[in-house]
Amino acid sequence: MSRVFNFSAGPSMLPESVLNIAAEEMLDYKGSGQSVMEMSHRSKIYEEIIFGARDLFREVLNVPDNYKILFLQGGASTQFAAIPLNFMNGSRKADYVLSGQFSTKAYKEAQIFGDAVAVASSKDVTFSRIPELDKSKFTPDADYFYICMNNTIYGTLFPSLPDTGNVPLIADVSSCFLSEPMDVSKFGVIYGGAQKNIAPAGLTVVIVREDLLGNAREGTPTMLDYKVMADNDSMYNTPPCYSIYMCKLVLEWIKKLGGLEVMKERNLKKCSVLYDFLDNSEMFNNPVYKPHRSMMNVTFKTDSEELDKKFIAESTAAGFVNLKGHRSVGGMRASIYNAMPIEGVEKLVEFMADFEKKNK
Repeated sequence: MSRVFNFSAGPSMLPESVLNIAAEEMLDYKGSGQSVMEMSHRSKIYEEIIFGARDLFREVLNVPDNYKILFLQGGASTQFAAIPLNFMNGSRKADYVLSGQFSTKAYKEAQIFGDAVAVASSKDVTFSRIPELDKSKFTPDADYFYICMNNTIYGTLFPSLPDTGNVPLIADVSSCFLSEPMDVSKFGVIYGGAQKNIAPAGLTVVIVREDLLGNAREGTPTMLDYKVMADNDSMYNTPPCYSIYMCKLVLEWIKKLGGLEVMKERNLKKCSVLYDFLDNSEMFNNPVYKPHRSMMNVTFKTDSEELDKKFIAESTAAGFVNLKGHRSVGGMRASIYNAMPIEGVEKLVEFMADFEKKNK
């Protein structure tokens, strides 16, 4: 069997060692005579999985004790509504930074529930950088301040966190979750879909400071009330059982490698190989402002749409799949999440160099 190098923005690659363990345990999980896919979520053996995953998440990410870790369904996009329903409950105001498509979607969703204000936007430069923030424009009595930390489509990453004072900072970290250490105490809430760095699609992880719970506005659907989910250990209803199991295996893999400091070193090495090539290429270019480049999603293009199409076709045939950029920006995008080995990036660069030589 020959596996390809999968550069998809999500669902993305999973570590091969994790897939091998899952394959070995598919029919019989640890002598139970059943697959994790078949288990009751109320069983003792499954409780060991979900609570083990939660505890590992706390350990690997160094999550403080006064934060709840929730395993939810509905994807990160469901949180666009859940967040204002749970937290836009004081002044009913919130500040949003528009740094890409997903923060813009979250902002539009929040406008349904209250006074959501776009305090900064980089739409005028096609989201090729994180917008400059002017603290004087922040809403002093906002219920929260919202950012999308890494922008998958455009390949940008917040270089530093905004100073929001006493206003809780909420961040969508879907495409940079577990890619490097993170000081969770600087946030009121962080959340992300699992299908990039954590597990297969179907699981959303929400980490929320306990003092923010319990104030959901009247009429909030039960399934969107974070306190209900926290009080029931993420099992108010049947959780995404298999994705949580896979999450546990991935967390074990990260821990065995040496944790998030080691993961950051790996990710910096990978993206440096690709960015160094792009910065010296006469054919390919990266449109992102250098200080705001993402470690996870590297966008690039040539000066010709036809050449971009040719590159995508030939790279796919050569075993480098899902390099086509998002339809809104075109070009190419290499998503090099945790599970992508350095070998995949090095071989991609070799292919790109050869393609450039042949198509001058």
